[in-house]
Amino acid sequence: MQQLLLLFLFALIYAAPVIGQDTEIDIYDPDSIREVRIYFEEDNWDDILDSLKQAGLDQRLIATVKFAGETYEGAGVRYKGNSSYFNVRKNDYAKLPFNIDVNETHKDRKMPGGYDKLKLSNVFRDPSFLREALSYKIANRYMVSPRANYVRVFINDEYFGLYNNTESVDEELLERFFGSDYEDETGVLFKCDPVWSYEAPEGCAEGEKSSLEYLGPDPDCYKGNYEIKSDSGWAQLVALTDILNNHPEKIDSVLAVDEALWMLAFNITLVNLDSYTGRFCHNYYLYQDEDGVFHPIIWDLNLSFGGFRYDGLGKPLGLEDMQTLSPFIHYKQKNKKRPLITELLGNDLYRKMYAAHIRTIVQDFFADSTYLYEGMRIQERIRPFVEADSNKLYNVEAFEKNLYESARANKVNIVGITELMEPRAEYLQNHPLIGHEPPKIDTIEYIDVGDEAIFATRLEGATRAWLFYRNGTRGNFRAVEMLDDGASGDEMAEDQVFGVIVSHQDKEQPIQYFVVAENDRTAALSPERASFEYHTTATTDATD
Repeated sequence: MQQLLLLFLFALIYAAPVIGQDTEIDIYDPDSIREVRIYFEEDNWDDILDSLKQAGLDQRLIATVKFAGETYEGAGVRYKGNSSYFNVRKNDYAKLPFNIDVNETHKDRKMPGGYDKLKLSNVFRDPSFLREALSYKIANRYMVSPRANYVRVFINDEYFGLYNNTESVDEELLERFFGSDYEDETGVLFKCDPVWSYEAPEGCAEGEKSSLEYLGPDPDCYKGNYEIKSDSGWAQLVALTDILNNHPEKIDSVLAVDEALWMLAFNITLVNLDSYTGRFCHNYYLYQDEDGVFHPIIWDLNLSFGGFRYDGLGKPLGLEDMQTLSPFIHYKQKNKKRPLITELLGNDLYRKMYAAHIRTIVQDFFADSTYLYEGMRIQERIRPFVEADSNKLYNVEAFEKNLYESARANKVNIVGITELMEPRAEYLQNHPLIGHEPPKIDTIEYIDVGDEAIFATRLEGATRAWLFYRNGTRGNFRAVEMLDDGASGDEMAEDQVFGVIVSHQDKEQPIQYFVVAENDRTAALSPERASFEYHTTATTDATD
């Protein structure tokens, strides 16, 4: 194994980062390491930013910012973050996380791609410099999620350090995935992070942070647990929590359930406990589209891969605890403070789909060490900029070690990524519900007959099957059971061909769909990364 790693590193030595400017600039291109140059007029700019942050103010200090070949005068700069700011400042480090708004004084001004904000993270508690960029790269395969890369930050022309550059959950991301956003009055957006200074009125049930517990009908009971980004939406959030906790059989009417299952599967596979799954139950967004369906969007992955050790059930986890962390934590304990886990996994089909998603993530990235090779490739690219970063929070030795083994981050021991994930992948692959042989799904056949569409597929090792479909290119997927009864578009009863007939009146709109086949323990999906990926039928042009 060591010889293989050395050969791989040798091959990477000749790979150089993309630093120049492209004609069509993608500011989140994972292979680019661009410059962000910030010019403050004030010599004590850091003291001013500190005072604004410490006072809890959202005000910004005006600066000139040069980025991606453009100059943005009158940009607004502030510090961001919680632990990544307060813990770092307490230890008297200069490298603090930035939030830059280029249209602070020039409204409607945009950077390439239509973005107006840069969110730059200081690689807190991550000596490897990998956790955020690598985790988002994995998440991007399965779910609506931001993209991330690196930038070199200069302040008044002095190199200040290498930062993570993470896409905001904002208009551009929402337009890209949903075709609408919360600023055109068709959507609702919440950042699911507690507002610590808020005091709920008397009579509210006691909830745990952004857990989606039902706290009663009064929206004021929720305002300390969620930060609203849209002009309205509290009533919709209350309705979501009511249905999730009190009427879970209706949850697919208000929540993109499969997207939630992917987020939960990602968190547990990568031991991303600074999330809904862990102690603080936060670090995600909820976006409600124009059809009234909420979509979870994962956020803030700098403590992924075991960078945060609290699962919300007790003492901090040791290395072996994290390597063997149960994929059914909170569900097994019937933890009412995590209803997104307990209620969704309480549904047999959803629980099997969740297990299938974990299996897919493990097979795609961890069973064959794909994550390791990607981590090595990234480190080779960023190494010269890490070495030149005199403000970095951890030394070069820790940077070199932490991909493979534990490294010290001040007084905290940060687990090595492969030290965690090699045993974890083996544990998950051998788990009786995840490693169990899934059904096999053959080619899915589709026939249009009048105002109906027939779907059929041959399955092996399945007891039940489901078609998840939607008419058109947006909206939630609806589930209908496929039957092997000889009367549902299948060939004959009990021949392992499962079929279903659904309405398809608008031939100009495709049907987007995926199939789930289940046995007694687990499930299989086609395509495997559904619902982020899906099959699509052909359309008929109205002029034909």
